[in-house]
Formats: sequence, C-alpha cells, structure tokens
Amino acid sequence: MDRRELFSFLSSSVTGEERRVKEIIIRPPYYSDINDFDKECQNCEGTCATLCQEQIIIIGEDKTPRLTFAKSGCTYCDDCATACEPNVLQVEHKKLIDAGVRINESTCLSWNAVMCFSCKDPCLENAIEFQAMFMPTINQDKCTSCGFCISRCPSVAIDVTSINEKVC
Repeated sequence: MDRRELFSFLSSSVTGEERRVKEIIIRPPYYSDINDFDKECQNCEGTCATLCQEQIIIIGEDKTPRLTFAKSGCTYCDDCATACEPNVLQVEHKKLIDAGVRINESTCLSWNAVMCFSCKDPCLENAIEFQAMFMPTINQDKCTSCGFCISRCPSVAIDVTSINEKVC
C-alpha cells in the first residue's frame, strides 16, 4: 500500500463518506467578458484544451472551456490564451482564476489529527499554512487559486467555489 492509498483509506474512515467532486464552472484566467464564452466558443475547435500542458481545460457540452483540478493545476503558462482563435482568451487579460479555495476542516485529515501535508507540498505560492503540526489554512492573500492542492488532497477536503458562475 503506497502513501496515497493509505491516506485515501484513512480519509474515508474519518469522514465516513466516499469521495465526491462537485462540478462547478471555472473559466481559464484570460478573459475580459464572461459572456464571450457562450457567444464566441460555439464554432471553435477547442484548441485551448488541446494545448493545455497540465490538461486541466476541458470543453463542456456547451462547447465552452472550463477548468478541472481533478489531476493537476494551472501554471498560468499563457498557452490557452495564445491558442484561442476567437480571442475570448487573451494574454493581456491575464488575471487570477476566479475561484475561491478553502480547506474543509471536517474532512481534512490534518484537522482530524492525522499528519498530512499533501496540500502544502504542491503549493507553489506557500499559501497553505499550518498552525502547529495540524490545522492547515489557506492564506487568501497568497493563494492564486491554481488548483494544484486540490488533486493532491487524499480526503477531498479542499472546496472550490466559482466566483462568477453557478454550480452545475
């Protein structure tokens, strides 16, 4: 049993729940008008998703791009914006991802007295801070909402909310 399997087992016994992922619509961080996705992406081939190095851009049924943090996070590399033919995504409109990220204390292993640093290790901005050995919190002043911590959490204890759009 590797470390990830152990944490997954422990998290399921701590929470008493199976892993579940909420689907919310979070857009790539290079747009100026959120309504352009519905207007302009309909005739596009989805090149932004094809060129995403982290493979976090998916094209939804509505033919618009959205981010998924199930396997990785955003490096803000600009490739999706450079590839966008309808110019919905543009490098000059680069900003932080419009998402809120927080640790759910009731399902977090560390908050439940299990030593786990799975979310802290991939955080490039050092936005995840621990009080003592347990009790991680996200410093919102440092967090870029890149999503790298989300896929690494074995107990799915990091909640993401879209700032601009509703939950699917």
